[in-house]
Amino acid sequence: MDEAPRDASAPSPSDDREWLIYRGRGEPHDDIDERLPPPPPWRAFPGEPISTPLPADDARRSDEQRRARNYRADPHVVELVNAALYLRRPLLVTGKPGVGKSTLAHSIADELRLGPVLHWPVNSRSTLLDGLYRYDAIGRLQEANLESSGPAGGPPAAPDIGRYIRLGPLGTALLPRARPRVLLVDELDKGDIDLPNDLLNVFEEGQFTVAELARLPDGQDEVAVMTADHADRVPVRHGRVLCSAFPVVVVTSNGEREFPPAFLRRCIRLDIQPHDHAALAEIVAAHLGENALERARPVIRRFLERREHADIATDQLLNAIHFAMSGARMPDDARQRLQEELLRPISSADPA
Repeated sequence: MDEAPRDASAPSPSDDREWLIYRGRGEPHDDIDERLPPPPPWRAFPGEPISTPLPADDARRSDEQRRARNYRADPHVVELVNAALYLRRPLLVTGKPGVGKSTLAHSIADELRLGPVLHWPVNSRSTLLDGLYRYDAIGRLQEANLESSGPAGGPPAAPDIGRYIRLGPLGTALLPRARPRVLLVDELDKGDIDLPNDLLNVFEEGQFTVAELARLPDGQDEVAVMTADHADRVPVRHGRVLCSAFPVVVVTSNGEREFPPAFLRRCIRLDIQPHDHAALAEIVAAHLGENALERARPVIRRFLERREHADIATDQLLNAIHFAMSGARMPDDARQRLQEELLRPISSADPA
């Protein structure tokens, strides 16, 4: 049977992925500048972009880049990341431990060249203010007391308040920049039950107020404050931080509790599934080289067998394979025992 003629106006199969800004292949590019469409009208923010340099690379940054470039995202993950980019919405990422929820944020930042990830690890004591900024009132008071007099015996000089205000990871991510920063809000489900609701207004409005700066007298409209990543101090006018490009927000959760419906409907939800055999082989090749695959196959099979009954993380697999390839001279039974230990389930309640 002859094929029906193809509609010339329809996209060709080669065009199917051309809409993707993030591709999840560990290959950095600048396409976000040229190809990302404008935001929806309700997600456009009028902050005036500042031009301060991003932090310089260091040893920790190099390690993050290495992990990011070895990360491999499956097509479902890639599509939802791009939906979050297009819609300027937070990405709520769930999944079992070790599937790469946090590494996804580093992969996005590295591939799109958006600078180091701003990391906010949440715990039971975390508050919204922790993410926005910290004000060292005691330090400022101590400096004021040391300044007994100003120049020529005049009145005491007022300390530079900007030296005592440091923006947190969320506050730094909301600084107005032409290109967004990547913010990782890690393990939000460990936080206080009210924290997701507290985040709603900030995510919706793309702004917040530094109360201590908003109360300053006339003539002190602009103050340079410190940031979470120790870059140059940045100016804040009238005590208000208003974003220009909404940050790429990756919120991770291990599913320890449910989030409020109002929070969920403002996020793009992504549940990362465990990698299959082909994906694990690709990850092993990315980390340890193609030559590792032949030695790795029995370990991968054992890993998959165990994962059917227990939670085991992908980095445990990499450790087991690397150890198997290390060349350590030992009896086969000792090597097997150590491999079993390296693939021990994460939870002590899980079967071995």
